[in-house]
Amino acid sequence: MGSVRKASAWLGLVEDGDERYYDDEYAEGAETGDAWVTDPRVRVASESAQEVGRRIATVSPSSFRDARGIGELFRDGVPVIVNLTSMEPTDAKRVVDFAAGLTFGLRGSIDRVATRVFLLSPADTQVVSGEAAGRPAQDGFFNQN
Repeated sequence: MGSVRKASAWLGLVEDGDERYYDDEYAEGAETGDAWVTDPRVRVASESAQEVGRRIATVSPSSFRDARGIGELFRDGVPVIVNLTSMEPTDAKRVVDFAAGLTFGLRGSIDRVATRVFLLSPADTQVVSGEAAGRPAQDGFFNQN
């Protein structure tokens, strides 16, 4: 079957003459337990961790438009690691401001993990830091040094 015909069949525009093609793909994913990933910038821990309630999402936004995904994950109670290293400084500042408002509104916390990398933690999550090991704390956020 040609690629145009496959695309048309996938969209449901024409009758699919090769049912085996689609059935095999879905059967493989069901047997191995692989999860569908729709956005390569968002990674969530495995399904078994989700059942227990221990999930952490990692988001590497490319623009401020990706902030909505961060908000949706955080609103669902998932701690989010936001990596802003690939963003322009002005957009990164906007995302940090959005994340700070998001954590304030939902009574969570925001912590700097590394330069331009932040951890957004929901209210019911305890973050254990390494300051007790002798590492001095750094005050301020991305643009407040």
